[in-house]
Amino acid sequence: MNPSALLGLLAFAAAATAAPPHCGHNAHSSSSIKNLKNHIKNVVILEMENRSFDNLLGGQTLKGLENPINNGPYCNPYNLTDSSMGHVCSRAKDFDSILDDPDHSVTGNNIEFYGTLTPSNDAIASGKLTPNQRGFVHEQLRRYGDDVNKTELAKQVINYYTEDEVPVFTSLVQNYLTFNHWHSDHPGPTNPNRAYVLSGTSAGHGTNDDSFYDYGLTQRSIFQQLSETNHTWKNYYTNTQMVDAWFFHWTKTSGNKDLAQPLSTFYSDAATGNLPEFSFIDPSCCGVGTNSMHPTGLISDGETFIKNVYDALRASPQWNETLFILTFDETGGFHDHVPPPLAVRPDNLTYTETAPNGEKYTFSFDRLGGRIPTILISPWVGKGLVEQKGTDSNGKTVSYSASSILRTLGYLWDFAPFTPRVGSSASFDHLIRNIKRDDTPTALPEPKAFKAKH
Repeated sequence: MNPSALLGLLAFAAAATAAPPHCGHNAHSSSSIKNLKNHIKNVVILEMENRSFDNLLGGQTLKGLENPINNGPYCNPYNLTDSSMGHVCSRAKDFDSILDDPDHSVTGNNIEFYGTLTPSNDAIASGKLTPNQRGFVHEQLRRYGDDVNKTELAKQVINYYTEDEVPVFTSLVQNYLTFNHWHSDHPGPTNPNRAYVLSGTSAGHGTNDDSFYDYGLTQRSIFQQLSETNHTWKNYYTNTQMVDAWFFHWTKTSGNKDLAQPLSTFYSDAATGNLPEFSFIDPSCCGVGTNSMHPTGLISDGETFIKNVYDALRASPQWNETLFILTFDETGGFHDHVPPPLAVRPDNLTYTETAPNGEKYTFSFDRLGGRIPTILISPWVGKGLVEQKGTDSNGKTVSYSASSILRTLGYLWDFAPFTPRVGSSASFDHLIRNIKRDDTPTALPEPKAFKAKH
């Protein structure tokens, strides 16, 4: 046999023995849903804070990830209206903490994506105006340019972390499944995006208003759905400044406020095999000393938190029936080069805010936010895989988003989509394999602090 033929046979044999990432299942199909139900009995979601895909995973070298180290660099002008000021491009090495919190309001995202604070919604909807992702550095300089060197400000929003700076994420990317096209559901700040994860809409809330701190949201949530269908849940919190179950009026009036419990209870529940069917974990947020990866906290502290949660799940008697979803709420004003797509409106509500230039802007919740890191972690997902775009229930190729979680959990626990946004979202039921792995890491590497704050 000639060498070329032998190499061909070896390559064919290797491909034949490798487990296919989707195991032949199609998303939304009865066989895929049956497989999901057979293997996943409890779901754990940890939602971190304010990081874009290119920022946090920009230095990951795994093939298939579209990021600065694999496909870049990507550049932004210092000033959108004055080209003579030059431009800056994405580079490796970032900061453990960034004290100059980037703009992540709706109008801040507008200028970062479209180059203007108040773009024409009609032009966006018709496709005449598309996002070019060139305004991140400009907006950071507008916010802080009088106080900080412009070169340092640019680095804060356009640089990315190397594999050695984020060893926990590097291990997760190399050992589990990373979504290459997962977006936040709202191009705006924290709490509306967290509401999307849990209810498929922010119910017209576009910023972190008082409703989120006083049980002010009246829409149906995953917590209500599970309680009313005899499924179990808990919202584990790090401190009472962020308890997402307490966003919802139902949680208070139904007498289920006590299902939000301190993080210490999560660790004991995991150790004893008493985790509920649905666990939602809140990090601490959002200032110096918190562990959510919000810019003013340390990235390394966030990695320690993620490691602790993973290690507890991996050691739990429930590990072999667990799906752990690690995700973020939104991009936090950090650069990502992938344009956010249009999306189905969840309802007919709008949100209006005043831009920094004094103009009013009204948003109809008809497009997604920036691309965020999201990883599926389970003995039932493949090793070192990258998932590209998904499909909706009509077979249309679409990006994943926070509403994909509710779309998939609806299949797991037999409930209909809460909103049209959820109904039109890609599901990831097909990413659950029918063969359990026995090579998942028993513990993640130890994080360590690195460069100084900026």
